[in-house]
Amino acid sequence: MPKVSVEIPRELLDDLNSHVGDDKKFVNQSDAIRTAIRKMLDMMDEIDRRRGRIND
Repeated sequence: MPKVSVEIPRELLDDLNSHVGDDKKFVNQSDAIRTAIRKMLDMMDEIDRRRGRIND
């Protein structure tokens, strides 16, 4: 799997990390970031569908 490096504000990373760990929603930062990207892309596809830019 390719690796990607990004710079993000400390506040965003702190918020992300509050959802990562034992008994939390994500097992690690990578899992949280992958999930966020998938959700964002799904939302963008839905917006494109509503505006007629994507035909299923």
